[in-house]
Amino acid sequence: MKIDYFKVSEIKVSYTDKVKASERPQIGASKDAAHIFKYIFKDCIQHHEEFYVMLLNRGNKVLGVSCISKGGISGTVVDVKIILQLALKANASSLIVSHNHPSGNLTASAADVKITEKLKNACQLIDLSLLDHLIVTDESYLSFADDGLL
Repeated sequence: MKIDYFKVSEIKVSYTDKVKASERPQIGASKDAAHIFKYIFKDCIQHHEEFYVMLLNRGNKVLGVSCISKGGISGTVVDVKIILQLALKANASSLIVSHNHPSGNLTASAADVKITEKLKNACQLIDLSLLDHLIVTDESYLSFADDGLL
């Protein structure tokens, strides 16, 4: 079999940091992350579900936030591989994930618990820490870490 080396795709991995280290917000508690996520969800919070990841350095300073998926009224699809890919690209030490519940219900579904456990196990394999999973509504939030669900 003859291989045409000019038909092999190049893979590029990039992370652009546009915020000075001294200006990055630091996450000290779930309320800090919830405040940032509530701002991010402002346009969809009562309309449809979205799932985001917040990447943190060793000092719990925010490296960046990325949208993982946008879904419908009652759910969205989350791919753990995409989350890990982003964390590795940014040299993150830890991460916090979040999604909104347009219904305003702060109860974690079985699917929410399952994806959190799957992500936690995957993070442990590559020495990342999953610090929290937040469910955000228009009026409040649920922290898996604070409520002993993590």
